[in-house]
Amino acid sequence: MKYTVNYTAFAQNKIETLLETFQTNDQGLSAEQVLRARTAYGENKLSTTRKTPFLIEMFKAYITPFTLVLIALGVISFVTDYLLASPAERDLFGVVIIFAMVFVSGTMTMIQAVRSTQAAEKLKSLVKVTATVKRGGKFGEIPTEELVCGDVVKLAAGDMIPADLRLISTKDLFVSQAALTGESYPVEKNAQAVPNEAAAETSYHNLAFTGSNVISGSAEGIVIATGNQTLFGKTAQDLTARPVQTNFELGLKKTSFLLIKFMALMAPTVIVINGLTKGDWMEAFLFGLSVAVGLTPEMLPMIVTTNLVKGASKMAKKGTIIKNLNAIQNFGAIDVLCTDKTGTLTQDKIILEYHLSCDGKEDPRVLRHAFLNSYYQTGLKNLLDVAIIEAADQELDQAEYHYQKVDEIPFDFERRRMSVVVADQAGKTQMITKGAVEEMLAISSFVELNGRVVPLSAEVKKAVLAKVKELNSGGMRVLGVAQKTNPSVVGEFSVKDETEMVLIGYLAFLDPPKTTTQAALNALKEQGIAVKVLTGDNGLVTQAVCRQVGIDAEHLVTGEEVEKMSDWELGQVLEKYQILVKLNPQQKARITKILRSNGHAVGFLGDGINDAPAMKAADVGISVDTAVDIAKESADVILLEKDLMVLERGIVSGRNVFGNIMKYIKATVSSNFGNMFSVLVASTFLPFLPMLPLQLLFLNLIYDISCISIPWDKMDQEYLAKPKKWQAQSIGKFMIWFGPTSSVFDITTYLAMYFVICPLVIGGSYHSLSGTQQLAFIALFHAGWFVESLWTQTLVLHALRTPKIPFLESRAAFGMTFVTSAGILTGSVLPFTSFGRNLGLAQLPLAYWLVLGATILLYLLLVTMVKKHFIQRNGELL
Repeated sequence: MKYTVNYTAFAQNKIETLLETFQTNDQGLSAEQVLRARTAYGENKLSTTRKTPFLIEMFKAYITPFTLVLIALGVISFVTDYLLASPAERDLFGVVIIFAMVFVSGTMTMIQAVRSTQAAEKLKSLVKVTATVKRGGKFGEIPTEELVCGDVVKLAAGDMIPADLRLISTKDLFVSQAALTGESYPVEKNAQAVPNEAAAETSYHNLAFTGSNVISGSAEGIVIATGNQTLFGKTAQDLTARPVQTNFELGLKKTSFLLIKFMALMAPTVIVINGLTKGDWMEAFLFGLSVAVGLTPEMLPMIVTTNLVKGASKMAKKGTIIKNLNAIQNFGAIDVLCTDKTGTLTQDKIILEYHLSCDGKEDPRVLRHAFLNSYYQTGLKNLLDVAIIEAADQELDQAEYHYQKVDEIPFDFERRRMSVVVADQAGKTQMITKGAVEEMLAISSFVELNGRVVPLSAEVKKAVLAKVKELNSGGMRVLGVAQKTNPSVVGEFSVKDETEMVLIGYLAFLDPPKTTTQAALNALKEQGIAVKVLTGDNGLVTQAVCRQVGIDAEHLVTGEEVEKMSDWELGQVLEKYQILVKLNPQQKARITKILRSNGHAVGFLGDGINDAPAMKAADVGISVDTAVDIAKESADVILLEKDLMVLERGIVSGRNVFGNIMKYIKATVSSNFGNMFSVLVASTFLPFLPMLPLQLLFLNLIYDISCISIPWDKMDQEYLAKPKKWQAQSIGKFMIWFGPTSSVFDITTYLAMYFVICPLVIGGSYHSLSGTQQLAFIALFHAGWFVESLWTQTLVLHALRTPKIPFLESRAAFGMTFVTSAGILTGSVLPFTSFGRNLGLAQLPLAYWLVLGATILLYLLLVTMVKKHFIQRNGELL
C-alpha cells in the first residue's frame, strides 16, 4: 500500500504518538528498522530528473536530421537501384553505404551521449550533502539519501532540511521556507503540537520541509516523509516550468536558429534552381535535402555537451567540481571575484593566541568560561569554537569540571553572539556569552577588574576598546566573554536575558595568511580578475591580513557606510575600493548585484550561511566541499580545497572550454555561410549538380567526425589571459567576414575543374562530349570539389582556432591534429578506391593536386589577412 503523508495529523499528534507510528524512540532506529522503513516508505531521493531510458537515448542518437535524410536516400536508392532495376543492373552498394553511414553517425552520437551522462553523474557524486542522524543511541553524519521515515535528525544553523520533519525539540529555531512559499523572511518553528484545526502545511510551526534551510537556532525532528513523498518532491513533480535560461544557453539557441533559418531559406532555393536548370526534380529535391543537412547544426548540442563534460571532468581532477555545466562559461567570464577573508586569504587554521582578563593579563578563568560556552553550544560550531576547545584541552584540567547544560541561545548574524546556561554540582547557574566585542559591551553593565566587579564606565569601555584595537592591528580577531551568575530564568531562556552581563575578558585569535595567497592574487590579476574582500570581520584585522598578502589596504568601506549609500553611490565606490568590512549577509548580496549591474561578471566564493544570498545573486556561486549545506546548495562550483590557486586554475580551464565551444560555433557558422554562396553559384551556372546527395552527406559525416576532436584542443595563452563573455553579435560579424572567404576558393575550384582540369583529362568541354564522357566529366568534377571542400572546411578549424598563423605560431593539440588529418587523408584517398568510384568519384590527376596546393596556400594567406583586419576592427577573434 502506498504511503500517504497526513501533515495535519503529524502536526496535531503528540510526540509519543509520532514515535509509536514509526516504531521508534528517542534513541533512533536500529539497522533492521532502517531496512524495514526504507521498504515501507521509500528512499530519500527525488526522481523529478529521471534518467532517460537507454532505448530513448538510442532513438535520439539514430534519429537526427542527418540520419533521417540518409534513411530517405537509402529507401529511394533501394527502390530505384534494386526493386525497379533489371536483374542485371541491381546494385545494393549505395544502399549498404547509406545505412552504414546511419549506423556510424548514430553510434558515434550515442557513445558520446552515454559517456557525457556518465561523466556528469560522476561529477555530481563527488559533492555530498549529509545529515546528522541518531541511530542506535548515537548521532552521526550520513548522506541525506540514506535517511528513512522514523529517523531522528539534528538540525543546526546552515543545514539544509534533508526530509520533511515533525520537530520534537527546538531552540530559537528560524527556518527559511522561501523555496516552498516564496516568503523571504524566516519563520520561527517550535515543537509544540498544534490545535485540532486544518491549515496549509507550511503554516504548521512544528513541521519543517525539504528545500528549507535553518537560518539560526537548533532542533531535533523525526522524518515523516522522504523523496517524492515530501511536500517539495510533490511540488517539483507538479511544476513543469523550466529554469531560467542562462546567457550561454540563449546564445546557443540563437546560433542554432540562425543556422536553421539559413537552411530553411537555402534548401528550397537550391531545389528550385537545380530543378529548373537540370530538369531532374527528384535529384534536385534530394540534393536540396542534403544541403539542408549540411547547413543544419545537428552536431552543435553534442559538441557543446562534450566540451562541457570534458572540461568539467578535467577541472574535477584539478580540484574544481562543476555542479551546473552551463556555469562553465560564466566561470571563465568572471572579472570580479568577491571572497571572504577567513580560509581564503588565510590558512583557515585558527589559533587561540591569548585569553586575557580585562586588565590585559593572561587568565585561565576566561578560557574556562569560553570553553564551557563553546563545548555546550549545539548550533553553528565554527573554527573559533574548535580553537577554544583545543586550547582548553592543552591548558586546563577538564576533569575538575562538573557542569550540566541548562539551556542555550544560539548564534545569529544579527546579534553576533551566543549564550549557554550551565549549572555546577552545587546548583549555581551561570549564563556565559561570547561574541563580537562591540556586541558584548552593549549587553554588559559591569566589568571585572583586578578581581572586583565594577560598573562598566565610559573610561573602562574606552580602555577595553583600545586594547582590542591594538590586538586587531596585529591581525588578530577578538571576541569578548561575559557571564551572569544565577540568572533569574531557568528553563526557557531568550535573547531578552542577555542583559546586565559582567564582561570578564576577551579572546584573541590568529589566522595567518596562506603562503600561496599572494602568488594566487598575482595570478588572478594577470588573468584580468579583480579580487574584492567582503567580510563580516572588523577593519583593523582585515587590513592587517590584506597588507600581508599584497592587497591595497589603505582604504576600506564599512557596513554602516554601505547602508547609508544609494545603489548609484555604492556602484561608484565599488569601482574604487577592494575591501569592505563588517558586512551582513544582505549587504554582501546587494554589493554582488550592484557589481553585476555595473557590467561585471561576478563570482562569489563563500562557505557560510551568511554567504548564501550573495552566492545566489552572483553570476557564479563558488563554495567548498567543507561548507555548510546551504552554501553548497547555492553554489554552481564546488572547490575541493579552499585555495585561490585552485580557483585560478578552474577559471583558466573554464575559459579553455568556452574557447573550444566558440571555435566550433564560429568555424561552423562561417563555413556554412560560405557554402551557401558556393552552392548557389554552382547550382546557377553548372549544367549538372555540383555534388551528388550521397557525396555531400559523406563529406558532412567526415567533417562532423573531425569536429568531435575539438574538446581535446587547447587555447592560446593570450586567449586565456582575459575574461570571456558570450557576445551573440560577434558570431554574426564573424560569419559575414569569414564566410565569403571560403567561397572564393570554392568558386576558383569550380572554374579550374570545369574549364581546365576536366576538359584536359576527359578531352573536351562538357557540352562537346558524348553521354559517357559527360558522366566521366561529372565524376571528376565531383571528386575535385569533394576533396577541396573537405580540405578547406577542415582546415578552417585550424585557421580560425587562433589569431596567430596556424601550424607555425600556434598548433592544435595532437588529438585534434590527428583526427582532422585522418579525415583529410581519408577524403583525399577516397577517389582512388573502389568505394569512392561507387560513390561516383573519379581519380584526380596530378594537375589537380598542384591546383589544390596553391588553393590551400592562398586560402591560409587570405584567412590570415582577414583575421588581422577582423581583430583590428573588433578587438578579438573568438
